[in-house]
Amino acid sequence: MHYGWFNYMRSGDEKPKVTRQLLLRVLSYARGYWWHIAGMLFTILLTTGLSLLTPLIFRNMIDVVIPAKDANRLILLALTLLAIPAIEGVINVFQRRLNATVGEGVIYDLRSSLFARLQHMSLRFFTNTKVGELMSRLNNDVVGAQNAISNTIVNIVTNLIEAIALIAVMLTLEWRLTIVSVLILPLFIISAQRLGVVLRDIAREGMDHNAKMNAHMNETLNIGGALLVKLFGRSREEEKRFRERAANVRDIGIKRAVVGSTFFVIFGLVSAVGTALVYGLGGYYVITDVFTVGTIVAFGAYLGQLYGALQGLAGAPVEFSTSMVSFERVFEVIDLPQDIAEKPNAPELRDIKGELEFDNVTFNYRVDESILLKDVKRYGRMEDVGAVLSLSKGNGKKKDDENASDSPEADAASQARDIALERLSFLARPGQLVALVGPSGAGKTTVTYLIPRLYDPTDGVIRIDGHDLRDVTLESLSSAIGMVTQETYLFHDTIRTNLTYAKPDATQAEIESAAKAANIHNFIMDLPDGYDTIVGERGYRLSGGEKQRIALARVILKDPRILVLDEATSSLDSESESLIQDALKRVMAGRTSIVIAHRLSTILAADQILVMDRGKIVERGTHEQLLASGGLYSQLYETQFRAEKI
Repeated sequence: MHYGWFNYMRSGDEKPKVTRQLLLRVLSYARGYWWHIAGMLFTILLTTGLSLLTPLIFRNMIDVVIPAKDANRLILLALTLLAIPAIEGVINVFQRRLNATVGEGVIYDLRSSLFARLQHMSLRFFTNTKVGELMSRLNNDVVGAQNAISNTIVNIVTNLIEAIALIAVMLTLEWRLTIVSVLILPLFIISAQRLGVVLRDIAREGMDHNAKMNAHMNETLNIGGALLVKLFGRSREEEKRFRERAANVRDIGIKRAVVGSTFFVIFGLVSAVGTALVYGLGGYYVITDVFTVGTIVAFGAYLGQLYGALQGLAGAPVEFSTSMVSFERVFEVIDLPQDIAEKPNAPELRDIKGELEFDNVTFNYRVDESILLKDVKRYGRMEDVGAVLSLSKGNGKKKDDENASDSPEADAASQARDIALERLSFLARPGQLVALVGPSGAGKTTVTYLIPRLYDPTDGVIRIDGHDLRDVTLESLSSAIGMVTQETYLFHDTIRTNLTYAKPDATQAEIESAAKAANIHNFIMDLPDGYDTIVGERGYRLSGGEKQRIALARVILKDPRILVLDEATSSLDSESESLIQDALKRVMAGRTSIVIAHRLSTILAADQILVMDRGKIVERGTHEQLLASGGLYSQLYETQFRAEKI
């Protein structure tokens, strides 16, 4: 017997709802496994039938064979008692294979659909969604959904068939004892429901403590959290904090074990009442020669099986509806609308020259709630921990504005606003270098995010070679644009793998050529494993300059016609900065380049400088023209660029 289903017990309004539409959609995922499911049902019937034989064999042995002293028949029945569990074991192995095929197949189908959908979601979706929530959908909810098809439904069918068959056989054996057996059920149901509520509350509290402990581990054991703990010397405090949370998990586990054992004791007593009544009344009937000893022995065996089956059926509705909620959570992701969608039959960008035009572009980061995941209340699980260190719960509400100004940059107070970009227009001709300058938070990075269509403009049009970005295929657009962000991201893999992410079929000669152009080849060759060196989590084994040069080499390997980059070098040493500046000249040669300029050398080389302030282009021109105008650029020049040695 088990009490796992009590973890899901709900009272009234807490019980999740199952709709007809949801059921039909769930069954659609089982459509490819109908033969396996039919096979499972057949094996259930076989094992149920076999389980009914054993008590009848006992009855025959006690009432007929032993009194008749028929040794040959006794040996035959004894061998049959041995053969039945052996046959059941073989059938159960086959049934388990069918069950696992269905369950793992459903997990595969759901995960594949989920991951494919997430791959087509926009950057806006990911900046407004917790990574942990996505992981939960891909893991916990998918497994919960699989449980509905491969376990919950199978258990319901098995227990239902077994209960019906047992009651039918028991009525055939002795209808009076059957009625007595059923009369005890209300007592069992009442005790089960009341203990179920207690176990439910303990389970929810345990999930809450587990969530807090896991959240603490996630925050402090990743590379960033571990570094912060060490820098501030908080190791002892974090150890103490973890021990407190682990102790809560320990204590609630003990409490749950004690209450669970209490449930078994009470259930055993209730079952004992039924058994006592059956054997008491049955014994009386044996004494008065109404039926035989074998009948009451067989009946007692059936009684235990019946109570087990009814226990499973008692928790089935809530367990089933809970599993359906997991399906609902999965379907929510699959059904999310795409805010960066590709038009049907969209043409590909071909023979790209590299002309880039912003035509009266306006943009804000205001979020359409329809493209985001809803706040989740998971039945039976407490997973959302808002503030990890202070233990407070987050309210789970989405922000109305992803960022009022420039998402990846630090907002200056004077740059705070509702609209990130307002009526931007400029033209970058093929091969030109356009430099974006302006205060932090002015909207420069937002401009660069619109070019590869990570976001779509709220108003206006962005064109490449005269084609609206929204009219062409996303794959061809991605092929035309290479982007290097200020914060370089590398996979926890080899340098080779990180480089070939831009071109999986690149030859070794192409890889080395790109690395040489980025001034990183010699450094890589000096490493013990060369291009097969593991870079570590997020590339933390490398310096900032080394990571940036690998990112540049990756873009060179991609060979895009349009280059978009954040030329951030302020945190680098002079040698790394010099190597990167030299690499940038090679990367930008012959390409249309949009650069967030931090260096005077880049600004002087620019064909056009766009000066941004509060989401607008307030000045444009060459270095000499802008200096002569005496506006914002001249102020930036005095404060940021003039001190540089050219």
